[in-house]
Amino acid sequence: MLRTLVIMIFLCSAAANAGNKPDVIETIVNDHILSGFTRLTTETQALKQAADTNCAANSTELRAAWHQAFDAWISVSHLRFGPSEVNDRAFALAFWPDPRGSTPRGLQNLIDDQDPIVNSMVEFDDASIAVRGFYALEFLLYDPRISTLGDAAYRCQLVQVIASDIDANARAILNDWTENYAADLLNPGTVYRSEDEALQELFKALNTGLQFTSDTRLGRPMGNVDRPRPKRAEAWRSGRSRHNVVVSLTALRELAMLLSEPSPDLTALLSVEFDTSLTKAGQLNDPVFANVATPVGRLRVEALQQTINDIRALVANDLGPNLGVAAGFNSLDGD
Repeated sequence: MLRTLVIMIFLCSAAANAGNKPDVIETIVNDHILSGFTRLTTETQALKQAADTNCAANSTELRAAWHQAFDAWISVSHLRFGPSEVNDRAFALAFWPDPRGSTPRGLQNLIDDQDPIVNSMVEFDDASIAVRGFYALEFLLYDPRISTLGDAAYRCQLVQVIASDIDANARAILNDWTENYAADLLNPGTVYRSEDEALQELFKALNTGLQFTSDTRLGRPMGNVDRPRPKRAEAWRSGRSRHNVVVSLTALRELAMLLSEPSPDLTALLSVEFDTSLTKAGQLNDPVFANVATPVGRLRVEALQQTINDIRALVANDLGPNLGVAAGFNSLDGD
């Protein structure tokens, strides 16, 4: 009864919150989007420099720079619209899931053939997205076979060109946001016809980000009860599977707080739900979800997944109506 009353208050206050929509959009653009992509370019530049200094797979500095840059990407990876979509930049930065093993196969072909595509950033821009980005670098830094395959000098060139390509894509995304796309969100009338459409885009990014973390980051390694698939976990070679869930939830929490800011009670509810999920993830002593192969381990990951689905329900049923928007279709929904 109390929850119903709270929801009714939210719905009745939606019109009153309408005047806050431009402020909400502006805050998200400045404090979440632009700041996030600025951080990404700072970290990708450091990654490029680390690769240029020491390209060895076991380089402590290179691995640390990769982790930092990967964190920065995960923190903005839910913003898969606008500049991230141009020239498949988001896929070039992060090609995963890879159900057919295109990344290791593509990297092996390049190394076996000593493909000269690594000699030119311009040519490498036309390379398959499977051999570009953070996941390709993970293989070159952490996979026992790929990281020692073929000629060491060629692998070094490959590491360096991938790091440079990551940095170039990150900078291109930030440049587009700074020069054009931020204004499109802030001043509807071209790409977006209204503030509601701009808000719907941001709301969809939140919803899709939660769905990806629940269904893909957790769902893929879980598989099914009879056939768990822990080796399908994201970035398991570098031990980042659970970490990526935490980084993603932290970034999505920030976006949810900003979207709900005109409604303090709803912000409080969302904060509790996100804190519950983050606490559950932090308590999960299973960095690569290897324990999904055991009944108890699977149960714990299922419990984490359920907390994320609880957030999704609150976002869909309460935040969306409060904003006057709906999630709409997204790329994870299939045909």
